[in-house]
Amino acid sequence: MVEQVPVRSCRRRGAAIDLVLDRHRENRSQFVLTRVRGGREAIFWQTARTAKQARPSVRLPTARAFGLDELEVLVDSHERYPYTFSGQQVTTTRRALPAGDHGIADDDRLLASVERKTLADLVSTLTSGRLKYLLGELAALPRAAVVVEDRWSAVFKLTRVRPSVVAEGLAECQVSWPQVPIVFCETRPLAQEWTYRFLGAARTALEAEPAARLRVDAQPRLAGTSPSRTARIRAWARARGLAVSDRGRIPDAFLRAYENADD
Repeated sequence: MVEQVPVRSCRRRGAAIDLVLDRHRENRSQFVLTRVRGGREAIFWQTARTAKQARPSVRLPTARAFGLDELEVLVDSHERYPYTFSGQQVTTTRRALPAGDHGIADDDRLLASVERKTLADLVSTLTSGRLKYLLGELAALPRAAVVVEDRWSAVFKLTRVRPSVVAEGLAECQVSWPQVPIVFCETRPLAQEWTYRFLGAARTALEAEPAARLRVDAQPRLAGTSPSRTARIRAWARARGLAVSDRGRIPDAFLRAYENADD
């Protein structure tokens, strides 16, 4: 539980600090300066236990998604704060994506995409009406999702917009586009991990479902001046007389040969 001390004057703020220093229990705390309703300045006294709950101390797994040797993730060229996936076997390539911020493609056709949102961005997109258009674009893809870098409970702590408006708006969106889940992942690192696992699962599932290829083949080719890494590997293999399919997963042996090639 967070103990808070409203600050109405410098004298009161000093008294709050003295109060913390004199405590024998929960004395490893931090101060969070903010503003509450009405624009009043406030200082929140956050204990170490509460801070740990706000930033869950979890160790993210390093196991590869669905046994994939490497996953090529396309990052939308307009994304300002992309995920780096530095802890996983991932290569990232900047491309203009028709929907979402991070996606995977095969033969330059988008297989799956994830839209990244902070809570503030999600609320702004929802209240302006742009979220419905965004979900409509994502729903046209074989697989898609929206990942939020915050907790669901944070929705009910909003002050600039009524929490019930946001909660009802999100519920309406999920009913209208059930094929595009909106997932709350607490923190940015957890949201990145979820995105990696989702894209890896999407690639494996789409390659195993023949019917899903119909939706993939119906997707327009991605715009861009350079082909994707997958397309480059296929071209490299064919130039050396190696039999590689036009679609689906490239054999691991070809991937290793491509990486070890001098040219």
